[in-house]
Amino acid sequence: MSEEGHILTRPLGAPPEETVAADQAGVPDEDSVISAIATVYDPEIPVNIYELGLIYAIDLHDDGRVDIEMTLTAPNCPSAQELPEQVREAVAALPGVSKASVAIVWDPPWDMSRMSDDARLALNMF
Repeated sequence: MSEEGHILTRPLGAPPEETVAADQAGVPDEDSVISAIATVYDPEIPVNIYELGLIYAIDLHDDGRVDIEMTLTAPNCPSAQELPEQVREAVAALPGVSKASVAIVWDPPWDMSRMSDDARLALNMF
């Protein structure tokens, strides 16, 4: 992610602060982007992909671009084509977003330790 952007700062499972669609300059804020991402679910798991820990970075730019790095639960995930596109579409629909891009990364590999406590509870993994 570039130095001009903003990297994800809110920990998994932390409640969002008061969410607004965009800050004073019309650029989306981190909580709005996270809320949009949280509308995307892996079709095989009843937890949104943010709480699953699939989002590694969110980079917000002053010109309204949003770059997201995410992973999948496995390299051969059946949703490998649709999940990144659903994330991109959800974020691109936010007011103030000029362009949304999603990159799939495999390092570090995803494991269950990345899930939030809420996700673990929903999946009975305590």
